[in-house]
Amino acid sequence: MILTIRKYPDPVLQKPGEPVAVFDDALRSFVADMFETMYAAQGIGLAAPQVGDSRRITVIDLSCGKDPAQKMVLVNPEIVEREGRIYEEEGCLSFPEIREKVVRAAYVKVRAQDEHGTWFEAEGEELLSRCLQHEIDHLDGVLFLFRISGLKRDLALRKIRKLQRAGEW
Repeated sequence: MILTIRKYPDPVLQKPGEPVAVFDDALRSFVADMFETMYAAQGIGLAAPQVGDSRRITVIDLSCGKDPAQKMVLVNPEIVEREGRIYEEEGCLSFPEIREKVVRAAYVKVRAQDEHGTWFEAEGEELLSRCLQHEIDHLDGVLFLFRISGLKRDLALRKIRKLQRAGEW
């Protein structure tokens, strides 16, 4: 089932997610719906708050559904190691039409649980590193727009207000 992606300034996007304690069929069904929603929106990552659910769940697939081996489910993820620095353009399904350069770690190691509750570690460089950081930020209530300069943020917020007035947001 395709879920509705929440757009800024929906309050759920800036609320830290609650840890997941129950790993049942309902959670696995929700994860499947998140993948379906992400693919329908042509995204590579989606966090539960973006579909109105304040739990620490995110899905990532850099292949956009083309390579099942690249599908990642991260429940209760935490970044345990960061190295380097990259400055690349990012977008966000909750900010359609807004793309800005963001500074991120070039490499991260993440500790998380899968949809069955099993703990694992994952490492990412470049695009995967950025995606992991972006999605975990969502789970912490941090939006990529607030990781850019004040001037660029003001311009982006002005664009959003203009789109809202035009009924296009």
